[in-house]
Amino acid sequence: MKKKWSNKMRVCFLPFLFVFLLGICGCGDKEDETIILRVSNWEEYMDQGDWDEDSAIEFSDGTVLLAQNSLIEDFEDWFEETYGRSVKVEYSTFGTNEELYNQITLGDVYDVVCPSEYMIMKMMKEEMLVPFSEDFHRKELENNFYVNNVSPYIADIYANLNIGGETLDKYAAGYMWGTLGIVYNPEEVTEEEASCWDILRNEKFAKRITVKDSVRDAYYSAVSIYYYDLISTDAFKSSPDYKEQLTKAVNATDKETVDGVEEILSDIKQNVYSFETDSGKADMVTGKVVANQQWSGDAVYTMDQAEEDGIELSYAIPRESTNLWFDGWVMLRCGVEGDADKQMAAEAFVNYMAKPESAVRNMDYIGYTSVISGGDSDYIIDYINWNYGVEDEEEESVDYDISYFFGDKEVIVTTSLDQTTRQLYAQYPSQEVMNRSAVMEYFDKESNERINRMWTNVRCFDIKRWFQKLIGE
Repeated sequence: MKKKWSNKMRVCFLPFLFVFLLGICGCGDKEDETIILRVSNWEEYMDQGDWDEDSAIEFSDGTVLLAQNSLIEDFEDWFEETYGRSVKVEYSTFGTNEELYNQITLGDVYDVVCPSEYMIMKMMKEEMLVPFSEDFHRKELENNFYVNNVSPYIADIYANLNIGGETLDKYAAGYMWGTLGIVYNPEEVTEEEASCWDILRNEKFAKRITVKDSVRDAYYSAVSIYYYDLISTDAFKSSPDYKEQLTKAVNATDKETVDGVEEILSDIKQNVYSFETDSGKADMVTGKVVANQQWSGDAVYTMDQAEEDGIELSYAIPRESTNLWFDGWVMLRCGVEGDADKQMAAEAFVNYMAKPESAVRNMDYIGYTSVISGGDSDYIIDYINWNYGVEDEEEESVDYDISYFFGDKEVIVTTSLDQTTRQLYAQYPSQEVMNRSAVMEYFDKESNERINRMWTNVRCFDIKRWFQKLIGE
């Protein structure tokens, strides 16, 4: 027997039904909802916590850093304490810039990702990114750690890189940075020999050198060799627009330059032990090779690993030029656009990673160099001294000036003489080195196609070299 609802029952029940339906539809009070933030970063590129007591770092103000949780977990706790909202980070990783780009274009949705400089430029060009809010750049806001702690040197680079009429700093916040150079065994290779990109085709080291299996890294080295007679002259270096002209040279993609680079890369291919993606580090430690083209962060890792085996390796930055690379956080339009809460959480995530203690944790975990100089905090300086500083009276100590990275602060590290060619030098090159650095920029479609055809020919076919042998040249 069915009961009939009275009008009174309808009046009382319907509001509860409305509230219930709102809840199951996700239309309730957004203040109580957990924000889901999808972050994708390079593999092994963020501190996972679980430090033992021997890993603790004591700063000059007496603070002891001993990370128990991952930085992701600590960010989630900090966000809830600071903003009264719950956030859950769905964290994933990628192996290459191209892998990340393909994932996005095939439909994977992320909110915050960390590509390298040229991929950031590509994403800007293709309107894939959401700009940071005006509030993100306001120094007076308490939790704006990035704008208050980023190195003035790095901030200036971001502010002066222009893509399609807009500067990089509008869309990207730096994470890590470094140079491209040569890790070498000083018992087999002199510093002079390692300080020139032409070592890659030096027959003295035939089959004892490895090169990155990366078109951009290989191209940078080869184009520096191609333009060596120009960019190494005193007249070129002393010109008022030296940096501009250097950047133009190493980013040249005209047919004549690409053809010349192909010849050089063919010579390099014949001379090196291999093109490699990750094996170069182990090959240096085991002694299979005596020199390896390497990114500065991996160079630090390689030297650390070799040191554990009682082997001393060094790092050289070629005199012609070095590629100044960086990885940075960007917000994707497909994930963040139109969602104010998600953008707020994304910007808070970037800011949390820019806290000096977060930067120290990440540097200690991955061996790369953070773009964070610390602002009013001395934690970054303390960390450098903790790693590389020595007492003034130690024999063969030198004063190593890295003030350029810290802006108004004078930062001179008293370190051992060997660190001027080893880990400290790799992490924080001298001002003189940075004067001859250049950013390898985003190539347009035509240039990319020309360079990729050249690279495929060198790596897979080497048709020109085969044809020359065929006709007896």
